[in-house]
Amino acid sequence: MNQRQLLVIDYLREENRVLREQLGGRRVRLGDDQRRRLAVKAKALGRKVLAEIGTVVTPETLLAWYRKLIAQQYDGTARRAPGRPRTAAGVETLVVRMAEENRDWGYRRIQGALSNLGTNLPAARSLRS
Repeated sequence: MNQRQLLVIDYLREENRVLREQLGGRRVRLGDDQRRRLAVKAKALGRKVLAEIGTVVTPETLLAWYRKLIAQQYDGTARRAPGRPRTAAGVETLVVRMAEENRDWGYRRIQGALSNLGTNLPAARSLRS
């Protein structure tokens, strides 16, 4: 590293020490966005470096925030919707047409007719349950 970068790092470390002294023993209240930003930076540094520089929170806490952030990213709730998936529009129109043309057929008969058309039609499976 060049001398200027080392001086900047040294200044920022000292500034952190002064700010921690002003806090006394009180906890720092961080928002979700602040935790997220710190966790991403902390993961890039690693546990050993974090222990050396003396952070506002412990290195274990920072890395736990990162693990939680990653877990939220891949939990899949954003893609999940409540309830049953909709039936394809083409299948729906076919079922309605069959019901209108054959008034005396019940849903079991329509289900059987759809299964005769082929197993690649999802309506044959979706009407069973």
